[in-house]
Amino acid sequence: MTINRMTIKFTLSSAALLTAVALTLTGCSATTAGSSNAGTDTSLSSVQESGTLTVGTEGTYRPFSFHEDGSGDLTGYDVEVATAVAAELGLTVKFEETQWDGIFAGLTSGRFDMIANQVSMTPERVAAYEFSTPYTYSNGVIVVPSDNTSITSFESLAGKTTAQSLTSNWNTLATESGATVEGVEGWAQSVALVEQGRVDATVNDKLTFLDYKKNNDATGLRVAAETTEQSESAFAFAKGGTALATAVDEALATLAADGTLASISDKYFGADVSK
Repeated sequence: MTINRMTIKFTLSSAALLTAVALTLTGCSATTAGSSNAGTDTSLSSVQESGTLTVGTEGTYRPFSFHEDGSGDLTGYDVEVATAVAAELGLTVKFEETQWDGIFAGLTSGRFDMIANQVSMTPERVAAYEFSTPYTYSNGVIVVPSDNTSITSFESLAGKTTAQSLTSNWNTLATESGATVEGVEGWAQSVALVEQGRVDATVNDKLTFLDYKKNNDATGLRVAAETTEQSESAFAFAKGGTALATAVDEALATLAADGTLASISDKYFGADVSK
């Protein structure tokens, strides 16, 4: 029997092609299954298994997250609320301190389970991260030297210099108002620059200023204007971590109902800022 070599070549090539196609399809099926598994929300189950809720915070943002006298234990409004939430969930809380400019990167990389650092719920952040229900409501203010009469509104910030953390929503507000921004790490640096006359103003949370005024000689400072709209601050989670966010929501609801949130608020601000 004579066999044509071209027939053998074609047959072998066809078999190889079919095998390659089959492998490709198998690979696609594996990738699809892997994507499905990768999309499983383990945000709650992982912290339940470890027994620890790891929280990212600055540790330098009084009265929300700071060290008493600069070297004492970590404390503050956000720290106490986060600790109460962890306890309600039956978890131990562990705080990881980091600068604000790197805090979201830490959340995305999995270094933290959530952020507790007065994170305002801006549209951009809501699109990029998961959030709990708000636990703080406040207005934004412009803080200026007491003798400054040229700044009376956000519009009058145009052409002025303010000190802001570059990734904060207050920086966005100052920039949109026409201010030239000098970047700083946080409130302590920004208010110091205002007091030293090195910048014209700083835009920040009203509660931060009131706390500073209560604990320091702030006779050289005043609020020149404040926003009509309130900001809402909440705990932030990595995108897709809805299970943990939902559990935290339930804990916050319990803490609001039993008066815990109101008590923590009164301790730091003399008023209930949680609603």
